[in-house]
Amino acid sequence: MPNVSSDPVFQLIKLLTASEKRHFRLYTNRQGSRDGLKFLQLFDALDNQAQYDDEKILEQVPSIKRVQLANLKANLYKQLLSSLRLYQASQNLDIQLQEQLGHARVLYNKGLYQQCLKMLDKIKTVAKQGELHHIALSAIDFEKQIESQYITRSITGRAEALSEEALGLTFHVSQMHALSNVALRMYGLYIKIGHARNQEEYELARTFFKENLPLLDLSTAGFMEKLYYYQAQVWYNYLIQDFKACYRYARKWVNLFEANPAMKNSQITLYIKGLHNLLLSLFNLQYYSRFEEVLRTLEAFAADPDRRSSLNIEVLLFLYIYTNRLNAYFMRGAFSEGVEEVPELLEKLDYFQPHLDPHRMLVFYFKIASLYFGSGDNQTAIKYLNKIINTAAPNLREDIQCFARILRLIAYYEAGDDYELEHQIRSVYRFLGKMNDQQQMQVAIFRFLRNLGGITPPDLKDAFRNLKDKLMEIAANPYERRPFLYLDIISWLESKIDNMPVQEVMQRKFLGMK
Repeated sequence: MPNVSSDPVFQLIKLLTASEKRHFRLYTNRQGSRDGLKFLQLFDALDNQAQYDDEKILEQVPSIKRVQLANLKANLYKQLLSSLRLYQASQNLDIQLQEQLGHARVLYNKGLYQQCLKMLDKIKTVAKQGELHHIALSAIDFEKQIESQYITRSITGRAEALSEEALGLTFHVSQMHALSNVALRMYGLYIKIGHARNQEEYELARTFFKENLPLLDLSTAGFMEKLYYYQAQVWYNYLIQDFKACYRYARKWVNLFEANPAMKNSQITLYIKGLHNLLLSLFNLQYYSRFEEVLRTLEAFAADPDRRSSLNIEVLLFLYIYTNRLNAYFMRGAFSEGVEEVPELLEKLDYFQPHLDPHRMLVFYFKIASLYFGSGDNQTAIKYLNKIINTAAPNLREDIQCFARILRLIAYYEAGDDYELEHQIRSVYRFLGKMNDQQQMQVAIFRFLRNLGGITPPDLKDAFRNLKDKLMEIAANPYERRPFLYLDIISWLESKIDNMPVQEVMQRKFLGMK
């Protein structure tokens, strides 16, 4: 019986590009050993499999005995990583510098101290330019080791200069870690509680942020210190729903890269993450003209094939570009236009699915369902909402689960399916009863839909108006705004009051804002 296709060697081989496979074969052949031949045979056998299967490997490569397979796979894994490290060295400055540190060690072991020091000085200079301070510190530590042996007879003051240089870099590294820790912990707090839901959670976030954010002199701070400072500010302000401040710091984040163009290549993931956060803040502010401009910048950056140097970058570009393309359709109310892009999105989702966490998949399904709902295709909207509701881990993203159920109720109502609507009302009632975080908007909509069957047709418009007034009152509370970021229920109510498609209501609002 075939093993589950989660074997680490098999997974790695399946992610190799054609040029990486070619490089590995050349790398293995250079070793010129019988083991090298076995590596290639095992590599080819795994490469040709659709699913990992021990028995088929042993059939295909009779020279490999069952007792040898585990060790050969472990060695193949090691050789693959070594080959990839060499292949990717030109694209990763840190790999190049770590390799040069190894070369410096070889020169030191041979007693070639001056050559070693010369190489370490170059490593240190390049590492500082690339904001790789930890590597610069490693080079300085090595220099200090050599100087402390009194074998180079260096110029007077060399020891003091090295000590001061090390202290300066250590301070910058310490600041970087402190700032990145705050940014990470603010993100962790967001994952735990989402946006601040009340004054208590606001004070919790504010107190934690103020107490842990280190003092930073931006005039003397390095690139990475500034970057982590802006990142921490973005997450803090996003958590407390101060989207104007979130936009301000996301813009500083992106502007930092614009002022240091070389860092776009060495820190690609942080650059595109900055663009994504800037787009997210613009979406929350509904600032479409600027949103469109930044999205074009992201797409132009992604269009350069030299930017796509790893699968990790490919995944992030897919995630950020398609998330924001969908958001652009929502901002314009162009749901029918957005639906046309769904087949291509689904194809890419299927390709990247192994690299996306379940939360990301749920968000994409919710956005797709919202597109179909906005375009008037309620049955297809229900299909994608069911993917969220029937997910194997229903405790993931409780908020999305709740909004998916409420939107499905509205879709059943729009589709005229009274029987299913009645059944789903009972299901949503049970779900809301189990929720840890019920907000006023969710409860108000549910109560309205539950009583909808008892409202006579002549009274429907008044009922819609009353619900709209109630929700507008709820939305005025800053701690109750979060649900409205997920579900534009106000526009739907206006569509029922004005007797026009929700798509037209949102397009009218968009044109009124321009």
